[in-house]
Amino acid sequence: MASAGHPTKPGPPDISKVEKIKETQLKQPAVREGAPRVQYRAQQWWILISVGVGTFMTALDGSVVNTVLPVIREHFASDVAAIQWVVVVYLLVISGLLLTFGRLGDIYGHKPVYMTGFVIFTAASALCGLAPTAGFLVLARGFQALGASMLMANSPAILTKSFPPQQRGQALGLQATMTYLGLTVGPSLGGWIAYQFSWRYIFYINLPVGLAAILLSYRFIPSHLSGDAEHRGHEQFDKLGALVFMAGLVALLLGLNRGHDWGWTSTPILGLLLGSIVLLAVFVTLEKRIPHPMLDLSLFRNRIFSTSVLSALLNYIAVYSIIFLMPFYLIQGLGLDSAHAGLLLTAQPLVMAVVAPASGTLSDRIGARLPATVGMLILSMALFLLSRLGPGSETFQITGSLALAGLGIGIFVSPNNSALMGSAPRHRQGIAAGVLATARNVGMVLGVGIAGAVLSTVLAQTNQDLFAAVRTGFILTAATSLVGGLISALGQEK
Repeated sequence: MASAGHPTKPGPPDISKVEKIKETQLKQPAVREGAPRVQYRAQQWWILISVGVGTFMTALDGSVVNTVLPVIREHFASDVAAIQWVVVVYLLVISGLLLTFGRLGDIYGHKPVYMTGFVIFTAASALCGLAPTAGFLVLARGFQALGASMLMANSPAILTKSFPPQQRGQALGLQATMTYLGLTVGPSLGGWIAYQFSWRYIFYINLPVGLAAILLSYRFIPSHLSGDAEHRGHEQFDKLGALVFMAGLVALLLGLNRGHDWGWTSTPILGLLLGSIVLLAVFVTLEKRIPHPMLDLSLFRNRIFSTSVLSALLNYIAVYSIIFLMPFYLIQGLGLDSAHAGLLLTAQPLVMAVVAPASGTLSDRIGARLPATVGMLILSMALFLLSRLGPGSETFQITGSLALAGLGIGIFVSPNNSALMGSAPRHRQGIAAGVLATARNVGMVLGVGIAGAVLSTVLAQTNQDLFAAVRTGFILTAATSLVGGLISALGQEK
């Protein structure tokens, strides 16, 4: 017993209590010194608006350019093979750089990388609108994709760090809504602008919106997202890994994207696919051996993270199979005009936009497993119903099946994204967001590539029976979604 006048020395701290305190602190977004909690809660929604504008712009820009591509081709008197690079280069540059900018966001801060992306995207939009030739437009689109990749790779990380775990699903769900709204509005808005003014104005419209978003981001995205001094001082950017990964992924996506046109057994396609396998294998080997890899492979040891990535990949394969196959069914199969077909196709993204935030909010309360699994199973059911459509199908059958697909996608996406981002450490949020966006882009290309391969193969084997080809494609993707549902059920947190 200590004697009077000699107070007992404090013992060592209880490590478990210290860790619990740290964990609690990490789950709360950083609040500026002296800022009331109510004020910060209001700022959270301004952060969401800032990020939502960027999400809407990039989704809108991707869909709107696809819509007016024939108009651009006619303006420049270009052939189809050449003008397709306006779309292809955008996809390749974004996909190849997502992990790079996610990693740079982790090291140097998400806010500066995100805002730089806005500046580049806005400036490149002006260059696209001013393009004097098709070649210049392709280069400007590549520059625009550079900025878009900065936005996509850091926006989920910004939201995850700015909202507490009990609101993470809701925030990511609202961001998903902005994506779906951009995809929904893009075709009709792009067609109207090109008809009323010029195709150049689909790029000029990004200028005032981009400037407003830059100001919002500067004002409201918190300063604690400007950089992590600890990791900036101890971690270096893996330049070689970034280069090898970009080369491998671009080769893979280019091979998958062009396989339908160049021939799946042609020398260029086989060379691209084989080269991508070699480069990506080299990338994995490099990442295992260096102290500060661009892609922290230990993330995939987390069951929730790895299954969420795989489920997202399978989900986007199914989504973009629908986007690819349905226009063939509606326009070539049923003989509808493009305006009528476009109106029917809006049933899917509209339902997705409504359901996604509600599903995200629900997952904040009950966990991600149930809604993610149910969403994928509903999508699988919708794809099976789409496979049953034929030459005599009624409008309500078509829109009902598409709306059901939108319901499944909307229920799945927000909980799955929330689980993925929540399973990554705070100093790996950028790379986690990059992995998520890469899964989306690879799923998109795989979905279109697989659907295109099935369509062309079945058409050749069935004497050009379009309905049989579309039916086969949807049955295959229905099975893909069913596997995704099983993976979500087995891998997600409760």
